[in-house]
Formats: sequence, C-alpha cells, structure tokens
Amino acid sequence: MSHDLWPVDPSVVLPFLVGVALVELTPGPNMGWLALVSMAQGRLAGLAAVAGVTLGLAVWMVAAAVGLTSVLLAFPALYQAVRWAGVLFLLWLAWEAWAGAGKTVVEVGRDPEKLRGLFLRGLTGNLLNPKAALFYVALLPTFIRPDHGPPMVQALMLGSLHLIVSVAIHGAIVLGAAAAGAVVMRRLRGLWAGRAMAAGIAAVAVWMAWATRG
Repeated sequence: MSHDLWPVDPSVVLPFLVGVALVELTPGPNMGWLALVSMAQGRLAGLAAVAGVTLGLAVWMVAAAVGLTSVLLAFPALYQAVRWAGVLFLLWLAWEAWAGAGKTVVEVGRDPEKLRGLFLRGLTGNLLNPKAALFYVALLPTFIRPDHGPPMVQALMLGSLHLIVSVAIHGAIVLGAAAAGAVVMRRLRGLWAGRAMAAGIAAVAVWMAWATRG
C-alpha cells in the first residue's frame, strides 16, 4: 500500500490497538464516571457522556500531534493546575448530585437539554484530565516511524484508531452499567439513589487525584 494513502507502518497497527485496548480496559476515572451516569440515568445519558469524553480525547490527541501538550508537561505548575481543576470539577458534580438527590430523575430519556449537559460534563471532565495528555505523549511516539510518513499524520491516524477503540469500550461499559442500573436503581429510589451517585462521583474524584499525581 502506498505511503501516501497509508503513512502508518502496518506492522505497528495491531500492537497499537492491543496497547490502547489494554489502557482503556484498565479501570480509571472516565470508566467509573460513565458507569455511574449510566446506572443512575440510563443508556442515552451514558452515551451522551461518552460523546463528550470522546471529543475531549480528540482535543488532547490533536494537541499532542501538533506539540501543544509538551507545554503542559514542561510546566509542572500548569500540569498541577489542570489536574486539580479536574478533581474540583468532579467534586462539584458530586455536590450537584448530592444536593439534587431528593429530586433525581433516574432515566434522562430523550431530554435534549439534559443530554447536552451530560455531553458537556464529559467533555469538560476529560479536558481537565491531564492523564489523557500524558497518554498521547508517552504512547504515540513509540509507534511512529519517521521514515514511513509525516509524523503528525501518523499521530492523527493512530490517535483516531484509539478514539474508535475508546468509543467501543466506553459504549460497552455504558450498556452494561445501564442494564445493571435498571435493577439497582429501582431499589435505591429518590434520595438514596442520588446520594449513592454523589458518593460514587466523589470516589472518582479521589481516584483521579491519585492517578494523576505524576
């Protein structure tokens, strides 16, 4: 196949896919938050959150491809600012869930405003997750072959493959969690459902603080 049509070395594609699949299957803040949203509010809510998370990953991927993430890593104070902003954002989501526990709606349904809100929360949470930047900076260069095609094009193509894997795995998590939530949340109605959701998000915030400590 011509390098002009496929600048990525074909021999790295399978190892790359295996690598990113293992990374995505490793429990992390994104996985925990998506599962909680899907359990508490249903499949469509979870898929809206996945769309936001995926766009956040795409932004980090493009930033890494053009070299912008090196700025984040070059200044530890900036990295820490993004990291703690992400943790505080999750804690705010936990407080939001706790404060609205008595009136929590278990199933979002097709409400465009609520789905848009979950999309924006997924996007914001991932943009404030510096581990996404570290992932692209640490992993992508090991699969790029400078003599095989433009490095930036290779980075974008490999990053796009990662996004596909991410959507597939996150989508499966959403479907599984939504199915489980249909049973669990029927038992934890109203106040307790909201408080369980809040406690789960707070735990994800602590998890993120630990996982991104650098």
